[in-house]
This record gives sequence, structure tokens and C-alpha cells, in this order.
Amino acid sequence: MAHFPSLLDAGKHAMTVYMVERNLKGIAMSDLAAAQKAAIGTANAYTAKGTPMRYIRSTFAPEDGRCMCLFEARSAGDVRRLNDEAKLPYSRVVEALDLTP
Repeated sequence: MAHFPSLLDAGKHAMTVYMVERNLKGIAMSDLAAAQKAAIGTANAYTAKGTPMRYIRSTFAPEDGRCMCLFEARSAGDVRRLNDEAKLPYSRVVEALDLTP
């Protein structure tokens, strides 16, 4: 797959957008909010420790529990580690294009 860097971090390294796919069927809205807070906080902690990462946003479909979260990072492995550390379930992490106008 082609690499589509979206921006450079402070150290001038290419950052790429990654989509984290989750199945959160039946999750309470308070738990969803806590998961989002954990993702943001863990991304900020990684950045503070020298591994640049940014939580962009999530989209949640309550009817079937699908949730797609976007992050900017140097690698998919960094995004997986972030989600593992934050104890956030996911089915896969893939490179993505953020097409926000």
C-alpha cells in the first residue's frame, strides 16, 4: 500500500493516518466517552515520551456497534501499542486517508 504522510511531527518525521476498527456493540455511552478519553490521554503520553501520536476523532454506529477511530502516528505498530496499553479493544489497524474537507 502507498504511504500517505499527512504531516511532519516536531522532529520532522512523516506522520500517517491510521484507522482503528472496533466492535463495541452494547457499550454504554459513559464507557464510550471513557474509552475516547483513554485514547486521547495515552496518545498525549506517548508524544510527551518522544513517540509522536495524535488522536484525531472517532465515529460510532450504535445500531451495530462499529467504531472507527483515526490516529496520526509514525507506524501502525505504535497505534497498536497505544490501544493495547489503554486496554481498548480493536479488530485491526489499517493505514487510512482522512478526507475531511
